[in-house]
Amino acid sequence: MPLNPDFPWLRAWNGPLTADLVQRPGDFGLGRVPERLQPDATTSMVCGFCATGCGLTVHLREGEAVNLSADPRYPVNLGMACPKGWEALAPVSAPDRATAPLLRNRATGALEPVTWVRAMHEFVGRMKGVQERHGAESVAFLSTGQITTEEMTLLGALFRSGMGGRHCDSNTRQCMATAHVAYKQSIGFDAPPYTYADFEESDCLVFVGSNPCIAHPIMWQRVLRNPHKPAIIVLDPRRTETAMAATLHVPIAPKSDLALLYALANALLARGAVDRTYIDAHTDGFAEFERFVAEFTPERACADAGIPAETFASLVEAVANAKRASFWWTMGVNQGHESTRTAQALINLALMTGSFGRPGTGANSITGQCNAMGSRLFAHATGLPCGREFQNPAHRADVASVLGWPEERIPSTPGWAYDQIIDGIESGAIRGLWIIATNTAHSWIHQTRFRELAKKLEFLVVQDLYADTDTAKLADLILPAAGWGEKDGTLINSERRIGLVKRVRRPPGEALSDFAIFRLVANAWGCGDLFRAWRTPEEVFRLMQRLSAGRPCDFSGIEGYRHLDQSGGIQWPYTAADAAKAGPGPLPVEWRERRLFADGRFHTPTGKARFLFDAPRPPVEMPDADFPLVLLTGRGSSAQWHTNTRTGRSAVLRQMYPADCYVEVNPEDVARLGLLDGRPARLETRRGALEVNVVSTPTVPSGRVFVPMHYDGVNRLTAESFDPHSRQPSYKHCAARLVPRKS
Repeated sequence: MPLNPDFPWLRAWNGPLTADLVQRPGDFGLGRVPERLQPDATTSMVCGFCATGCGLTVHLREGEAVNLSADPRYPVNLGMACPKGWEALAPVSAPDRATAPLLRNRATGALEPVTWVRAMHEFVGRMKGVQERHGAESVAFLSTGQITTEEMTLLGALFRSGMGGRHCDSNTRQCMATAHVAYKQSIGFDAPPYTYADFEESDCLVFVGSNPCIAHPIMWQRVLRNPHKPAIIVLDPRRTETAMAATLHVPIAPKSDLALLYALANALLARGAVDRTYIDAHTDGFAEFERFVAEFTPERACADAGIPAETFASLVEAVANAKRASFWWTMGVNQGHESTRTAQALINLALMTGSFGRPGTGANSITGQCNAMGSRLFAHATGLPCGREFQNPAHRADVASVLGWPEERIPSTPGWAYDQIIDGIESGAIRGLWIIATNTAHSWIHQTRFRELAKKLEFLVVQDLYADTDTAKLADLILPAAGWGEKDGTLINSERRIGLVKRVRRPPGEALSDFAIFRLVANAWGCGDLFRAWRTPEEVFRLMQRLSAGRPCDFSGIEGYRHLDQSGGIQWPYTAADAAKAGPGPLPVEWRERRLFADGRFHTPTGKARFLFDAPRPPVEMPDADFPLVLLTGRGSSAQWHTNTRTGRSAVLRQMYPADCYVEVNPEDVARLGLLDGRPARLETRRGALEVNVVSTPTVPSGRVFVPMHYDGVNRLTAESFDPHSRQPSYKHCAARLVPRKS
């Protein structure tokens, strides 16, 4: 095949250049924007920041995106957008994008530009070399919830079936592993039951460890649209922005939420505010649960949580009187040492009050990353696609049949979770690591340990938009990736809505879409034949549909990308039978907001949901004389995102949050510790220290301090503690002290 002049780097390519590797200019992210977009027009696509999944209108000039506005027709955000959405083009427009592969010179230690041919030679030669010396399982990848579902699907299949690797995980482990496990254990499948319309239908919304006013501003706007004058209850140690707007703030002691939720269940039983008919028909294990929670009295709950009896009574009253109660949680629950059981305590409350499947109800996990749901379903990390199990022969045969692969190509054993992969580096079991679209050296708990362990690796590859992230600085090889708006694919939001992203601009230099990079690796590795039917993202989407058929997440009825585009996204499940009922073309209005379990049938063997519970345990690290404070972490502002890798490149967003890291401290503690408001201090834990500016505020109770997670160095402080079921880290609690900085 003659080389296309639009791909100058391919002139040196020595591998096979077949029609199914390079289709036309733009396949690898270097060509023009798609022909379907007119030079001066608009198109729409979903935002690539959080899992709200807002629709954005993209304004084009001479065929490339130049501006954004909120899409008034999209059923998620209804014409609203948060600051990150308005500025979504800024990160991909940044002048410091990675534009060519960079290889570390072993003599000088410097990262130097190389061709893609050289990059693939190094990637394959050195990764295979590690496997030859230490075994096939000595290489691993850590991926993300921020690339498209098609890319996740290709990556997982390439690594496990093509490269022979086993151990892989994503930063979804840091945000949504708990929700995944909690739903799977309790209702048989990772299936958030709600739709965003439930924010507007509920007459009692209980938010636990959730601050949507900051973390998910458009969801909060949906709450404000609720016409029913609902009770809004917030369980949180801090008086967050959401708590300030709530009808009731329950200022619980950190990590006392599990016991308090059990006490709430006991109090509802005492009032008879449970739906016995629903419980008997649709649940298992309630009698055991009822006996278990009997010991969680209001007096014990208030003492443990540090709240007045009247506050607890108000909480009970609001839930007991609700006709449409909904229970919502995010990272304050998920990132805990007993997070799975805490999430299931909320599921239990929804089950015992019959608050499932009806408008305005549900036990509802709010996702963090834009495509954590896609990662949970398709990344090959925790299981085979669509909730199948590695160990199940029927599941493996099913996947092999859909893909047209020999069954021995389908992995039969699960790999290690994120923390186990990190431990594997320390033990020497993991010698080669591929990190894709995540910033482990910043975001992983007790980051100092990871940064030291990274030096033990024989080969570290980082694939990202930028070459200056904390993790990229440690890499032996950097692969420059395209970002949001520079590639096609789908994302799946918190309410299970599959939305479309489009290539509306060219990535800089020789940066490629992650999809294209994975296909290059497959060809260079020698397993390209496995992926002959995986030429474009939409072809992979078709494979994903076939993999979903017959599963709880079945979306085989979607007609393709155009159907998603016309319909404002489509929530799974959307089966072939659903498609026949809805008819061809754009989705009818009545199909655009759908919730699960209206029939009371769950995805367990009995068809009934399970009550699951355990006795509460104290956090692994409690305050003491040396470290008398409890350190809390979380989102700082609606203008910040994760490690600030992208939001930090927007001049507009940078003006909306402090440039330097700060700590929120109660005024009593400011005075007692000899601190000064607005002045520097040193925040210390047993793992490290961080220079911070003191912010005196009564929103943080005495004895606790809060630091936004976005600043570099925050995770030098956090303690290594993991939920035993989900293996999700507990970022939200450790012992700390504050020391005034001497001038």
